[in-house]
Amino acid sequence: MVHAKPKPIIPLLPFQKRDIESNARFQWSCWARQTGKSFTKSLRRVIRGIQRQRNQIFLSASERQSKELMQKARMHTQALEIATTYHNNPILKGTRYNQLEIELPNGVRIIGLPANPETVRGFTGDVFLDEFAMHAQDRDIWAAIFPTLLRGNGELDVASTPKGKNNVFYDLSTNPKFEKSIVTLDDAIQQGLDIDADEIRASMGDDELYRQEFNCEFLDESTAFLTHDMITRCQDPNLEKQPAIKDLAQYDQLYVGIDIGRKRDLTVIWIVQRQNDSLITRAVYERQNETFKNQYGLIRQILAIKTVKKCTIDAGGIGMQLAESLVEKTGAHRTQPVTFTNAIKNELATRLRIHFENKTIRIPVDPDIRNDFHSLRRTITSTGLARYDAQRSTTGHADRFWAAALAVSAAGKSTHNTKIQHLNIKPLAFANQGTW
Repeated sequence: MVHAKPKPIIPLLPFQKRDIESNARFQWSCWARQTGKSFTKSLRRVIRGIQRQRNQIFLSASERQSKELMQKARMHTQALEIATTYHNNPILKGTRYNQLEIELPNGVRIIGLPANPETVRGFTGDVFLDEFAMHAQDRDIWAAIFPTLLRGNGELDVASTPKGKNNVFYDLSTNPKFEKSIVTLDDAIQQGLDIDADEIRASMGDDELYRQEFNCEFLDESTAFLTHDMITRCQDPNLEKQPAIKDLAQYDQLYVGIDIGRKRDLTVIWIVQRQNDSLITRAVYERQNETFKNQYGLIRQILAIKTVKKCTIDAGGIGMQLAESLVEKTGAHRTQPVTFTNAIKNELATRLRIHFENKTIRIPVDPDIRNDFHSLRRTITSTGLARYDAQRSTTGHADRFWAAALAVSAAGKSTHNTKIQHLNIKPLAFANQGTW
């Protein structure tokens, strides 16, 4: 009788196998989206932790991503038939940061943390920086992790998809101490990944975004209205993107911005809380292909929260009826409809950009938000007017950007209805000579 060859416990593609079997102390991996970065690196660190009898520290861009990464590590231990215990404990008293921990039988701990310079201090072990180009305060984090590596020849894996050039991940691409690995989507497909690249490219509908996310290109950001660096500096890994609506009632001074879509574009409801001169994003609700009836019901639930002070809503085109209904129900003092024109778009976009420049807005760590904000381009027409454009893709058409801009407008002093001040002065007199 011929026995079938047993399948490997965890099937791997060639580039994944090479990565896991590498003995490099420092690894820099620039891999395309959906090629298994987190899957491969978490497996590598579980195996290396067992081999080296050394704790493993995972730093992710947000608490949500930390949970997902630790779940992958738990799946690996189950597939390898390793008994573990799992803990979820607060890191710092008085904060929402949680330390996720998997304890292996040999005493090795796998610790998952959201990326923050404060959270990484005090640990000793090997480190995995997951999607490092997306980490806010990446230079402070970089400075904080090296003491973690000093004892016991600590190992460091840094992995990400490119996000511009003004970050530590890009700087490390030329560091000779790191073993480097670049895996594009085409590379992964050639080695057995079952994905249709042409279908993804066509459905994405955004060539620049495709080149960044799947071709691993560090693109020039000179034409971006908001650079990756500006966006990263305002990310807060502790913010939740879509909390339960009832949980919003705990916050005072809430302001809402709504960009309306139906089939092609998203409806995005962006909610910020004003704290002195800063705005903190408390929720981003996204809906696609949702009936106007359901959209209206969701918005009414949000506006029923007593601490919501004002809502600014896109009232152009398909948004007109929703805006009129909300004004009728809540009053014009609480719901302000806005019809987008070039002048109003310029005012809204500029006000939001100033918050990013001054770092007075906090947003969740989320790739769709980042890509959406970065997609906007500002050009000047032949008549001298500013024009804002973004390529439409499967993840949006700068809908999140405009919802956030409307929320910022709601939270600030509106200038759309401000009366123009007039001064009575004498007629101007010009000299007979000179330029004029």
